[in-house]
Amino acid sequence: MQQYPPKQIRNVVLLGHSNSGKTSLVESVLFSAGAINRLGTVNDGTTTSDFEPEEIRRKISISLSLLPLEWKGTKINFLDTPGYPDFVGEVKSGLRVTEAAIIVVCAASGVEVGTEQAWAFINEARMPGVIFVNKMDRDNADFFRTLKDIEAKFGAKCLPLQLPIGAEKNFKGIVDIISGKTLGAGQTPGPEVPAQLKQQIDSYREKLVEVAVEADDAVLSRYLEGGTVTDEEILRGLKQAVIQGRLTPVLVGSGLANIGAAALLDIVCQYLPSPADVSVEAATSSGEKVRIDADPSGPLGAFVFKTTADPYVGKLSYFRVYSGTVFSNSQVWNAAKNSVERLGQLFILRGKNQEAVQQVMAGDIGAVARLSVTSTGDSLTAREKPVLLPPVNFPQPNLSKAVYPKSKNDLDKMSTILPRLCEEDPTLTVRRDSDTAEIILSGLGETHLEAAAEKMARKFGVEVKLEPPKIPYRETILKKVTAEYKHKKQTGGHGQYGHVVIELEPLPRGTGFEFAERVVGGAVPKNYYPAVEKGINEARQEGVLAGYPVIDVRATLTDGSSHPVDSSEIAFKIAAAAALKKGLTEGQPVLLEPVVNLNVAVPDGFVGDIISDLNTKRGRVMGMTPQGGVTTIQAQVPLAEVMRYSIDLRSITQGRGTYSMEFSHYEEVPAHVAQKVIAEKQAREAEKQ
Repeated sequence: MQQYPPKQIRNVVLLGHSNSGKTSLVESVLFSAGAINRLGTVNDGTTTSDFEPEEIRRKISISLSLLPLEWKGTKINFLDTPGYPDFVGEVKSGLRVTEAAIIVVCAASGVEVGTEQAWAFINEARMPGVIFVNKMDRDNADFFRTLKDIEAKFGAKCLPLQLPIGAEKNFKGIVDIISGKTLGAGQTPGPEVPAQLKQQIDSYREKLVEVAVEADDAVLSRYLEGGTVTDEEILRGLKQAVIQGRLTPVLVGSGLANIGAAALLDIVCQYLPSPADVSVEAATSSGEKVRIDADPSGPLGAFVFKTTADPYVGKLSYFRVYSGTVFSNSQVWNAAKNSVERLGQLFILRGKNQEAVQQVMAGDIGAVARLSVTSTGDSLTAREKPVLLPPVNFPQPNLSKAVYPKSKNDLDKMSTILPRLCEEDPTLTVRRDSDTAEIILSGLGETHLEAAAEKMARKFGVEVKLEPPKIPYRETILKKVTAEYKHKKQTGGHGQYGHVVIELEPLPRGTGFEFAERVVGGAVPKNYYPAVEKGINEARQEGVLAGYPVIDVRATLTDGSSHPVDSSEIAFKIAAAAALKKGLTEGQPVLLEPVVNLNVAVPDGFVGDIISDLNTKRGRVMGMTPQGGVTTIQAQVPLAEVMRYSIDLRSITQGRGTYSMEFSHYEEVPAHVAQKVIAEKQAREAEKQ
């Protein structure tokens, strides 16, 4: 593939709801441009974009795919992204390195949750885009119903540039509203325009002309005076309107039938901005903000937006060049790590296929293998002029599972493979829970974590089980008690003697555990105090109800006795531990559970459903903040009730809600819940034995 200057490059991300047909559409586009010689399908698992075994098995996109092609003197880098919400991190990566977006909408399903989220993403990024109404050959496909839905949700600036000729089984082609030309499958001319469409074509053409002439005062004056406006002036004005965000063109077609793909390529070249049209903000090493233009001869500024790990190829880093030119077998400066990075052979990727290239110029996207210090989000620059490009704003993981190896061999490998998995996908995090001694893997949803476990097995041969994490319950007492224990043992020769009296009293929530001594008259020699404290601290790790650590209690050594020959540190340690257990049993022990602060942001229409659901989860609503059609609900809920809240929230709001949570405090578990927790813990212990 030849090198292209920034003006002749387009970087476009494909967005949309799952199953809207993004992958089929981009397959059709690649075929139309001659980048591939056969049209693959999702059902057969033969598309260029979805090449991972897990994607083929599930028939959904899981990872971002880079799909470059050449069309009429322009290079277009399509970035196909997953529509499933669990993989929104891939969408964020694609948005970060492109200048424009194509939102794909199913003509039968209309505007769905994923469509609304895609629209929100491009508005947040202030990115121009087009909407492609796909699957016009499907049953129940209705372009005008879908267009009405689009206009209702996204506004009157969404205007069609094309109209379909027929629908469902009778979908035969499309007509261009500006030129009046028709197009059928591939690049063949379409059928004649039906008479009933001509009035709609004229009506929409008038609306498009009105938008186009606003870009040029001279053309606007001529238009208002009744003069003619040429097609070239209309196209130029429409491009300005698209770039400025005053127009979102609506296109139509079918990826599977290969209708509309060639026209889409023309629209991308004619209307969407090139890297030369957009500058990006970066920061110097001193923190000063600078604008970077797409100049191939300028100082280097490249951004690593994705990393894949492969046991054979090694680490593969995807990068976008914003300024300068990156060369194979060269050295660059990693401004994020303040380190030199050695580059090997550069590649242009198309799905899983790699094409070796000598350089990647400003505006283009490439890949390189086996970088030693560089990870996702790093900036590769010139050492003498380093800049930091803005990072990808990844969402925080909100569903956690405990990871258990299936064998001892898997356990040995797990500690090295899990961090590599998180490096490849920044929306995954891994940590060791010190309270439960579990390895916790967190992600954006059930499917996300399952796909991660599948990848561990397939790529690295590490098989794991994912299970709900244990809840870190605690135990405490509700009344003050005094406990006495005398450890006395005669074994011939030196015996064992330790005698302690310990006072236990409950403390306010969140205080922790305290040890004190108030011994009068040297009943217990001072040199045994540390042994008493050690015995108590070890024993408090397993409470008397269900074996959970004891908190919010003060244990005070008040009295005891010793033997001049038989007393020892171990004897006092045993006595202290036994006294603590005895005191806890008598002190009205109760179970405590962690409570979290939950912030849930949902469209106003779902507030009642969310509050009802929180009530069933023993939650307490602390407040509500409405803003712009979205209400944020603040609540406190026991952690045990919201371990799978991402799944529940998605179900209640059809994926429109978001939430965050953080630990707040411990509080007493209701008696009926405590009995169940204790019984489950005892059953688990019995199984182990």
